[in-house]
Amino acid sequence: MRTQLLAALKEADDYISGQELCERFGVSRTAIWKAVKQLKEAGYVIEAVQNKGYKIVSTPDCLNKAELESIRKTKWAGREIFYFDTIDSTNTKAKQLAEEGHPTGTLVVAEKQEAGRGRRGRGFESPAGVGIFMTLVLKPDFAPDRASMLTLIAALAVSKAISEKTGVDAGIKWPNDIVMNGRKVCGILTEMSAQLDYINHVVIGIGINVQNQSFPKEIEQVATSILMETGLQVNRAELIEAVLEQFERYYEIFLETEDLSGLVKEYNAHLINMQKQVRVLDPKEPYEAKAMGITPHGELIVDTWEGRKLVSSGEVSVRGVYGYV
Repeated sequence: MRTQLLAALKEADDYISGQELCERFGVSRTAIWKAVKQLKEAGYVIEAVQNKGYKIVSTPDCLNKAELESIRKTKWAGREIFYFDTIDSTNTKAKQLAEEGHPTGTLVVAEKQEAGRGRRGRGFESPAGVGIFMTLVLKPDFAPDRASMLTLIAALAVSKAISEKTGVDAGIKWPNDIVMNGRKVCGILTEMSAQLDYINHVVIGIGINVQNQSFPKEIEQVATSILMETGLQVNRAELIEAVLEQFERYYEIFLETEDLSGLVKEYNAHLINMQKQVRVLDPKEPYEAKAMGITPHGELIVDTWEGRKLVSSGEVSVRGVYGYV
């Protein structure tokens, strides 16, 4: 009821009468009044005027299920939403839900993570009230060797969504870190469960620093937030919706060929490493090279003094010659 009422108030251009709401939802005026009261208690500012009805004036920066469902415009991403005030890890919960049979598009969102993870098992700072911690479930019908490309699709979706909401460019540090002014604003962790020739599920975890004003000393030289870089208080629920919309669009392009051939040009346009010297942290022997964009399979093309090489994201990391970028 709360989700339906919220969606109706947001869709209305002006006041919407209590009587109209009663008839639309088949409930009493008391039920409408109670639902409005709950929304007000959650931080929504709603005007109630006699003989006019209700009008939503402002929306708080909240990530509850009702808010996320009320603004959803996607076809399948976020078709089921699970919200938690606190959770160990949204990826862990998403994997559990996938194994229980929940479909492609299932979304897990948390206000706070207590055991957030980045690549190679690193901890991921996940404080309450300032960030986005979300994981999307996919159950694709393509070969497991294609799954690594989903990380790059997610990076493109986040980059596009942030730029759309702020008007400020958010670049990609290959393969999947989102960077603003040389510092990391978002990390993405993709995990897969698969058989030899069949994917059970893939979960794509996305952590975005939205309204952080500071970071722990050990990461303050590398991390930043949308607020710190733009001065804008971006609504987190609206940013999640924008990410999902962009992901759907890019994923559909990917499915046409089951590779990134339709996205290489756009990805390279966002790639901050493009035409720059990078340090390839190969476990055997790190080396310097010039980044030349990605292949249709998501590998980074680099030119070295020995010739051209392809770097796979599952094997190595890339840094700037003098630092993170």
